[in-house]
Amino acid sequence: MIVAILNQKGGVGKTTLALHLAGEWARRGNRVTLIDADPQGSALDWSQQRAREGSPRLCSVVGLARDTLYREAPELARDADHVVIDGPPRVASLMRSALLAADLVLIPVQPSPLDGWASAEMLSLLHEARIYRPQLVARFVLNRCGARTVIARETAETLADHDPPLLATRIGQRVVFADAARSGRLASEIDEGSPAASEIAALATEIYRLRVGRTTP
Repeated sequence: MIVAILNQKGGVGKTTLALHLAGEWARRGNRVTLIDADPQGSALDWSQQRAREGSPRLCSVVGLARDTLYREAPELARDADHVVIDGPPRVASLMRSALLAADLVLIPVQPSPLDGWASAEMLSLLHEARIYRPQLVARFVLNRCGARTVIARETAETLADHDPPLLATRIGQRVVFADAARSGRLASEIDEGSPAASEIAALATEIYRLRVGRTTP
């Protein structure tokens, strides 16, 4: 399964989700490759920091911020159970390539109705990709949800009638995610019992069920 985490809008937490989904599936015993398709290289930086800290290797992290991603990602998928693509913001050619490579596209949005509408360009690219990949599955995921649950509920209601639909799992705005990014670790490695770890575990399971109809990855 190739999962691409994409949104033209920056600052919605794509890299955090990509790192933690890849890490969660790897912790469950899967062979995982994480593709850093963002020229900024944040996922690669995380991987290098992890090595400096002496943390065990969880998955392969490969930099592929180029338009040939749609050809190279399926090749990498041959030796993996899951491939996760951390997509770039505002680079339409790379976005198109990631869309053509993916089986499933996750579109992170923050809890604001305006954030949902800001994904219009992303949805246009998705519609274009489905001309060539009609089987391409896509879902919104509500990310960086703060304590103001009313806003999260309003955003969910705004997206309720959209195509793609919204996943049930919501990811909170947690300090532990920032700590994980700085230290090259996962939230579950810092605090296995944290709400952040539970939310990521629930998201990984929901995505897996969505794709293959089984209960556990």
